[in-house]
Amino acid sequence: MKQYEAVIETLDRLGGMATLGDLNTEVFKIKECEWKTKTPFASIRRIVQQTKGIYKIKPGLYGLEKYKKQIEDKGFLVETEVNRNSESLVKSNHAYYQGLLLIIGKYRNMNTFIPNQDKNKKFYDGRALRELSTLSEQPHYSYAQLVNRSATIDTIWFNERNMPHSFFEVEYSTDIQNSLLKFNDLQDFYVRMIIVADARRKLEFENKLYYHAFDELRKGRRVTFLSYQALVKQYEMELERQSLDFIL
Repeated sequence: MKQYEAVIETLDRLGGMATLGDLNTEVFKIKECEWKTKTPFASIRRIVQQTKGIYKIKPGLYGLEKYKKQIEDKGFLVETEVNRNSESLVKSNHAYYQGLLLIIGKYRNMNTFIPNQDKNKKFYDGRALRELSTLSEQPHYSYAQLVNRSATIDTIWFNERNMPHSFFEVEYSTDIQNSLLKFNDLQDFYVRMIIVADARRKLEFENKLYYHAFDELRKGRRVTFLSYQALVKQYEMELERQSLDFIL
């Protein structure tokens, strides 16, 4: 079996769509295919980008053309100028990137939390986000009003002492200013604060950060912008790292 055939078969086995990271994990289970290259991950990336019958759904997520209608019925659409603000695309994108953050956090031995309103949202593989998070509620890490303030943050990583390590706000179409207001209220904690959004919104993020209300966040370099593409790359790197027999 040729390598591109193994990738197609793996996509088929995974329901017609998969992340590049999941393909890298599952494709080697097909014993009829040999991977003699020293960089199989790069080979898989090349295959999904160049093989007829495979299409890119969103950064890091690929599907088989023959399942395109079923994939679209689940809300996983290829973004266009016409549909980019549609309710189904907004929901699927938001849940997809939240899911990646939850998976990375778990691999890094963090406890992970998502707000109640997002617990039943679906990751691309059908799992509810509550199945990917490790906490059903936030630890009582501070005064009630502060814990309540962080209760709607899209994804939180907590360390082994049950203190917040990272706050992530996934901004697809909502106003970045609202997330900065949350971060501003929680700035007294030693915690990373990250806006996750399309790279095209970085200028908007930088402009909002220059509002006088966010002087302390800006001057203290408390908030970081992370593009979707960079998040997906880190997810793939984390999965590749986990596949190693020994990690330094």
